[in-house]
Amino acid sequence: MRFAEPMFLWGLLTLPLFALLFVYVYHRRKKLAARFVSLSMLPKLSTSVSSWRRLTKVTILLFAIAFLFVALARPQWGRKMEHIERRGLDLVLLQDISLSMLAEDVKPNRLTRSRHEISAFLESLSGDRIGLVAFSGEAQVMVPLTLDYGTVQMMLRELAPGWLMPGTNLESAIRKGVDLYRNSGCAGKYSVMILMSDGEELEAAAVNAAKEAAEMGIRIYTIGIGSREGVPIPVPSKNGEVAYKKDVQGNIVTTRLEDATLQEIASVTGGLYFYASPGEFQLQKVLTEIASLEKKEQASDRMENYQDRYQIFLGLAALLFLIEALVSERGRKRRIGAGRFG
Repeated sequence: MRFAEPMFLWGLLTLPLFALLFVYVYHRRKKLAARFVSLSMLPKLSTSVSSWRRLTKVTILLFAIAFLFVALARPQWGRKMEHIERRGLDLVLLQDISLSMLAEDVKPNRLTRSRHEISAFLESLSGDRIGLVAFSGEAQVMVPLTLDYGTVQMMLRELAPGWLMPGTNLESAIRKGVDLYRNSGCAGKYSVMILMSDGEELEAAAVNAAKEAAEMGIRIYTIGIGSREGVPIPVPSKNGEVAYKKDVQGNIVTTRLEDATLQEIASVTGGLYFYASPGEFQLQKVLTEIASLEKKEQASDRMENYQDRYQIFLGLAALLFLIEALVSERGRKRRIGAGRFG
């Protein structure tokens, strides 16, 4: 079993608070009643109220709330095999997760905006296999080529600076993408990389790696993210205050888009360079470009998807809420005056 939205499971920690709230309400009602009737008379006036029924109602309600939180977390288990006929390209996304991607010249910041745009990009695809490589000072394959866009979406949400070595190594990212194609045995004219970065690398090694990719028939489309003016890099602080990255002299470090290398990488591979300004991203333009490329017919694949099972827990929660509403706090009243002969 896994959960698509695990953050909702934190809601289970509120159950003790709900229990305390019910206890507080019970004692509050008792105190209010004591203002009008002496405590010694309360048991006689409320003989029909059953303590165990009241406890049962509270228990049912707590279980209903628990099942509701589990349903919101979207539990998934079991795998359904889907037969897919596909005609498309093999796309590898190279996503920069270096510290400079936290710059806020693109709102809310460069990395978050990239994730949102990639998510929308994936929803527009059909039949194309997708791979994901994250990079900063080094590169790592996060998702191999797959038709399971849901897995790519899930990994995108987890990407954050600090996972890998600091820096921006475009060469490592390109070579890791080439290795991914090579290991899948599919490098060729149907292979396209999409590189998203602020381009803060001035080494020629990245261009050399791009030339090697071009020799294998791989095109690289590049997207430059950020403004061309220098902006500070926010660094998360423990006390929640805004801090900025500084050099050893204590000066605030700024980051700006360096797109010369990105332009050359696209040029030598037959791809295109797009500038993602603070007000406009460019992935949809990339999608338009690759839509015109020749796509290959491939043997059908079988894709496994986890199946959502939240309906079970949502149904249980609804059933328990209904039962709680139907259970009365009052037990059966004794028939007054009933004697030996009934």
